[in-house]
Amino acid sequence: MDGSHPWVLWSTLLALLVVSAFFSGSETGMMSLNRYRLRHQRKKSSGARRAAKLLAMPDRLIGLILIGNNAVNILAAIIANMLAIIYVGEAAAPWVATASLTIMVLVFSEVTPKTIAAQNPEWFAFKASHILKPMLQLLTPLVWAVNKLTNSLISLLGFDPNKDRDDALDNEELKSLVDISGHKLSEGKQGMLRAILDLENVTVEDIMIPRNEVKGLDLEDNIDDLMNNILSSEYTRQPLYEGDINNIVGIFHARKANHLLRSETVTHKAIKRFAEEAYFIPESTTLTTQLLNFKETRKRFAVVVDEYGEVQGLVTLEDILEEIVGDFTTNTADDIDEVIARKDGSYVIDGAATVREINKATGWELPTDGPKTLNGLALEQLESIPDGNVSFTVGAFRFETEEINGTMIKKVAVICLKPKKALEE
Repeated sequence: MDGSHPWVLWSTLLALLVVSAFFSGSETGMMSLNRYRLRHQRKKSSGARRAAKLLAMPDRLIGLILIGNNAVNILAAIIANMLAIIYVGEAAAPWVATASLTIMVLVFSEVTPKTIAAQNPEWFAFKASHILKPMLQLLTPLVWAVNKLTNSLISLLGFDPNKDRDDALDNEELKSLVDISGHKLSEGKQGMLRAILDLENVTVEDIMIPRNEVKGLDLEDNIDDLMNNILSSEYTRQPLYEGDINNIVGIFHARKANHLLRSETVTHKAIKRFAEEAYFIPESTTLTTQLLNFKETRKRFAVVVDEYGEVQGLVTLEDILEEIVGDFTTNTADDIDEVIARKDGSYVIDGAATVREINKATGWELPTDGPKTLNGLALEQLESIPDGNVSFTVGAFRFETEEINGTMIKKVAVICLKPKKALEE
C-alpha cells in the first residue's frame, strides 16, 4: 500500500468532519433565528433575505440539511473504518472506528458547531445561506422525493405535514417578550408597553373616579353657589344634574364660564343651555375598547353607569392615558396622603384608596378582581362592619384597622409579611 495513502484518508476524514459541522451548525442556526428580528433584518440584509426564503419552506430546508449531514457522516464512517483496518487490522477495526468517530463527530461536528450556532444564530445562518440556497436548487429532485416519503409517513402517524407554524403571540407571551428585552428597552418604555398590553384586562370601573368623590353642579342650588362652584373648580369638566347625581342632564365645560359671565343675568336655564350632552358608558367596558370609543366619538369625558343605569363614577381620556404613561400632573395633597410609608416598612392607607393605586404605590400585588377599594377589600374579608379596630391577613399581607367612621373603614395599616423578592418569585 502506498505510504501516502493514510494521509489522503485522514485529509478526507477531516474535510468530511468540517462539512458535517457545517450542516449541524446550519440546522441549529436556522432553527434558532428570531422570526420577528429576521422579518425586520431582511429589509437591509441579503443574508437575512436568503435565510427567510429558506425558512419559508422548512420541510425542504430540514430535508436538505439532513440529507447532506447523513451522507457526509456515512462516508466519514467508511473512511474511519478504512483507517482503522490500516492501524489495528480488520478484526478490531469496526470497534475502534465506531468509538473514535463517535467522539470526533460529537466534539467537532455536533456539540461545538451547534453551541456556536445557538449563541450566534444570525451570524451562522446568514453565512450558511450562501451555500444552502444553491445546494437546495441543485438537489431539489432528491429533496422533493425524500419530503414526499416523509410527508406520507407523517400523515400515517396522524399529523398534518402541511400545518403552518403558528408564530403569533398572545398578550401574556408579549409581556414576557417585553420583560426579557430589558437590556434593549428603557424601564419607562417597558412599563408603557406592559401597561398597553394590560388595558384589555382592566375595565373603566377599575380606574374611574367613584361616585362619592364626584364633584358636580346641582341645578337645584342657587345661582350664586353654582357660579362659585364653576369658577372655583379645579376640574375642566363637571357633570350637571338636577337634585340627584343620577339625573345628569349634561356636562359643563369650564371654558363656557366666560360666555355666562358676559351675560347680563346668569340663570339655571343659561347654564343648562351651555352644557354639552353627557356620554354614558357601562362600567364593564375595557380600557382598550373605551380608548377606541373616545377616539371615534371625539370625546374625552364619560359617565360610568351600572347595569341598572345608576351612575357609578366618571372616567376621562387622561385617566386611561395615565394608565399607560403614568401621572401627567403633580399629585394633589389628597392623593399623597392616601398611601403613607412608615419607617418599620408598613403603610398607612386611606380606606377610599383603590387597590390598583395601592399596588402602583407599593409594588404589591393585592387582588384586583374583587373589591375596588381598600375599604371594600377589608369589609369583604371581615364580612361585617367592625365595632372596633381589628386585624386580618390577605395572602402575604397583614391589615390592621386604625380608624373606623360609621360604615366606612377610614385608615388601615398594612404590612407585607414577605420580602419583595419572595413575592416576585
